[in-house]
Amino acid sequence: MLDPFAGSGTVLLEGEACWVDTVGVESHPFVARVAKAKLSWHASHREFLNYALAILSRAKRMTGITDGYPKLIEKCFASDSLRKLDTLKRAWEEENDGLPFSELTWLALASILRECSTAGTAPWQYVLPRKTKARTVDPYEAFEAKVILMSSDMSMRRLRSLSKRARLLQEDARSCPSLPDAWADLVITSPPYANNYDYADATRLEMSFFGEVRNWGDLQDAVRRHLIRACTQHVAELNGKTNKMLSDPLLEPIREEMAKVCTLLEAEREHHGGKKPYHTMIAAYFGDMARVWVELRRVTARGALVCFVVGDSAPYGIYVPVDRWIGELALAAGFKSFSFEKLRSRNVKWKNRKHRVPLHEGCLWVEG
Repeated sequence: MLDPFAGSGTVLLEGEACWVDTVGVESHPFVARVAKAKLSWHASHREFLNYALAILSRAKRMTGITDGYPKLIEKCFASDSLRKLDTLKRAWEEENDGLPFSELTWLALASILRECSTAGTAPWQYVLPRKTKARTVDPYEAFEAKVILMSSDMSMRRLRSLSKRARLLQEDARSCPSLPDAWADLVITSPPYANNYDYADATRLEMSFFGEVRNWGDLQDAVRRHLIRACTQHVAELNGKTNKMLSDPLLEPIREEMAKVCTLLEAEREHHGGKKPYHTMIAAYFGDMARVWVELRRVTARGALVCFVVGDSAPYGIYVPVDRWIGELALAAGFKSFSFEKLRSRNVKWKNRKHRVPLHEGCLWVEG
């Protein structure tokens, strides 16, 4: 089984539990590290707990330092919380050897940052420093609770089943040189949606805390250049190159229809203050997805089954039939057939939405 957009490793963990040879591919460096850490659950849960609690004990004896952190971190944490988080980070750094206990401890620390922040945050969502929370969690208490929970989860997973070790490749779904030809019998994944969500910005708080980026601009080199171009921030430098991207031979099956949609998007942007280049984003996104399908055709066996969890899109209220276009690109890459199984409706509840185009989400099944 293959997950070409492995994210934080859910499919990999389930593949292990089902005793299936499973490989995941993830190009976002921070998210890939999260997945690799989660795959370390085979380590002794008791030894991990002792290791992490020793880090906590060491941190409590240290003096926290708040100087030198990026401005985002200063805005998102009260001074006392940041001092405690700093001691946890430095205590971990002193013992960091890159081995499973260390990586699991890193994961525990990374996963409590939003609980301890005064800023409006949610898992994997953008950080809103101007929107403050009424209550935050003490970092030491949050860290202790997290490592106890993780240790318990590791123990329960070990008891439920034997497992096969999954692998995570920090590579690009558009080109996976480490995967052999005709290897995968089943592909299960959820690719980035064409809905202008910036997966790089979603991890800016954590990456800033660990010193991997200093500001929003650093995300371009650190993260965005590795990702499928599903956000207008990813295509800022491609202004004026939309038509060139549409001429890509891989887009031939959907070019005529997509060109009409891109023309509508380009005209509509003039009526909006942000003037977001959705037309360029759509051209880049489907060009990238076409390359994903070419690579999936190479790495999947004859008769393989593919399941993409996808949703359609309507930037500026102009409908983009994402599931159908992705299916047609799969056929062009050499797969046999596709069908869409709707799981739920989207954009039908809220009165404050930016447009009233009904959308859906579901499974795109591809056979080949």
